[in-house]
Amino acid sequence: MIKKWKELSRELVFEKYSRKVEKVIFRLQNEKEADFYIKNEGGVVCVLALTSDNKVILAKQYRPGPKKILTEIPGGLIDKNEKPEESIKRELLEETGYTGNFNFTAKVFNDAYSSREKYCFVATDCRKIQEIKNEGSEFTEVVLVSVEKFKEILRQGNITDTEAGFLGLDYLKLI
Repeated sequence: MIKKWKELSRELVFEKYSRKVEKVIFRLQNEKEADFYIKNEGGVVCVLALTSDNKVILAKQYRPGPKKILTEIPGGLIDKNEKPEESIKRELLEETGYTGNFNFTAKVFNDAYSSREKYCFVATDCRKIQEIKNEGSEFTEVVLVSVEKFKEILRQGNITDTEAGFLGLDYLKLI
């Protein structure tokens, strides 16, 4: 029977921007102790956004982790005292200049060694209402693709937030 582990201690190892790494020691269900390095990160949002003619709105940008230019669904960090529903509207507008009709699809975990929760949305009937507002180290270019092309991008794996893309397509009954 799987049991919840008991946390014995937590120590901050690294912190920069909205990212922290903590060394956490647990007592396992077999009574042994083990340490884990957990990413303690804030929440994020992402959105599968479609125009009224069913073009998927993507943000093309350089990503330092994989060291590649990726074409991704828009999203970003949830600001302090901001609700995910507010955050996703802000992020889509800043990164693409578009807004639309938003619906929540799911909350997912980033990975097994992170506290980050990702709030996934879809936006339909999107229309451009302003120019992109890139700030700091963010430089995006808007790309519009067909739903079929977007499915190819997801299958190739050269995108972040893959699960949000598939969840959005499922929510919209496009797969």
